[in-house]
Amino acid sequence: MRYLGRLLVYLAIFFFTLSVSSVLIARVIPVTVTPLKVLRLVENFPDKGLSVQSNWVPLHRINLSMVRAVIATEDNNFLTHRGFDWDAINKALDENREGGRIRGGSTISQQTAKNVFCLPSRTWTRKAVEAYYTFLIETFWDKRRIMEVYLNVIETGENMYGVEAPARQVYGKTAEHLNRHEASMIASVLPNPIRMKIAAPSSYVVRRAAQVRSLMSKLPPVDFNDPQPVVPARDRRK
Repeated sequence: MRYLGRLLVYLAIFFFTLSVSSVLIARVIPVTVTPLKVLRLVENFPDKGLSVQSNWVPLHRINLSMVRAVIATEDNNFLTHRGFDWDAINKALDENREGGRIRGGSTISQQTAKNVFCLPSRTWTRKAVEAYYTFLIETFWDKRRIMEVYLNVIETGENMYGVEAPARQVYGKTAEHLNRHEASMIASVLPNPIRMKIAAPSSYVVRRAAQVRSLMSKLPPVDFNDPQPVVPARDRRK
């Protein structure tokens, strides 16, 4: 038992050192490989080969409309919370207890931690690891970096990641030149970018994009140096 206890301590120290080191490294270098991207490549290899559309761009080369769109639809308290929006989580839990469509309460910080550091599973273990990494990135990164990584690693289509890829493939421009309509369309498919297509949007996606633009108009100016609380509410995804 004594040796087992030592082993557990060593494993805990190793995991803590490795996790903090990986977060510090990801703070300064582009995140180009994620667990989800590797899994999708393996799944699609027989039909698609190693084809993947992913172009890392710094945040200053992503139009502010894209930032506003994802804040409006995914996490409108992103600039003021510390990784977890407890009011939204409690609301989601209450609605889930009442039945109907299951809603999530994940923030952009949580989604970033999940995409960069976790396997895409729906288990309590993954949620615990996600929460741990959410705490780490909120501690060692600033909000600007979290948003930059998020907008570069989110799945936006089949074998497509980040907002630069659909900007180029669908709209024939860079993310720097996206307008409000295009940004809202990209944000609208994030709950399920494989089923909901940006290039061939369904009537549901079009309506959702209009709702996103309405929420965007209610947001205060997005200032990473002077965050303000946001009022409009919206549904969240897992």
